[in-house]
Amino acid sequence: MTAASDPHVIDTSKPHPARVYDWLLGGKDNYLVDQELAQKLPPQARENARRNRAFMHRAAAWLAGQGIDQFLDIGTGIPTEPNLHQIVQAITPATRVAYADNDPIVLRHAEALLASAPEGATTYIQADVREPGAILEHARGFLDFDRPVALSLIALMHFIMDDEDPYGLARALIDALPSGSYLMFSHGTADEHPQLEQSVSTAYKEGRVPLRMRTRAEVALFFDGLELVEPGLVTATEWFKDGPAPRRELSGFHVGVARVPGSSRG
Repeated sequence: MTAASDPHVIDTSKPHPARVYDWLLGGKDNYLVDQELAQKLPPQARENARRNRAFMHRAAAWLAGQGIDQFLDIGTGIPTEPNLHQIVQAITPATRVAYADNDPIVLRHAEALLASAPEGATTYIQADVREPGAILEHARGFLDFDRPVALSLIALMHFIMDDEDPYGLARALIDALPSGSYLMFSHGTADEHPQLEQSVSTAYKEGRVPLRMRTRAEVALFFDGLELVEPGLVTATEWFKDGPAPRRELSGFHVGVARVPGSSRG
């Protein structure tokens, strides 16, 4: 069985978004092929990754402060402390977090992901967002879908091409959530860096990693039917709730947090 056909074997013949992102954040869990792609990206890519990560920390902490104690994080990536569960369990120790990713290297780090606070719990499933049914089946055995759940789709959906129905995949996950749940979301964009769009797209294309950056209007479609919380759909450095505002900087991500007003769970 080849690496490409075995989901548990790390394929080092091509870059993987999780490992490229790890390099951008200063991590060491990546390979030469990932580094080569990342180094073709403009210098702003590292700062954009950092700003996106900071948004995730702020949004997760705010959600935990609203009483959300269940999280489903898809596209987890390689653990970079503090991880999502460390952020939310510092506020509510009994929080349960289900992680999902499709890169085998993340599976190898699952032990670190599973190092939960004693009062809470974490779990990990190796699965792809293109398989929402498999993710939800696992999550329902770990999270209580009769109570609100925060769905985290951070820096993920720009790797889903238009012909893969990104909006339908997101909707399948959102529609399974109970009323009062939340979506925590970020998506790559060139709106504030139009001069960099071609170089970023070319680097990922040469690395055989599909990438589809989207405009603010296109990202807004992911929130259809949801109730965006203030400050709405903004860039990564514009989103904050409590504490001092982050310094306003150009961003390569549109972000938002939205409440699920109802559910069409089947």
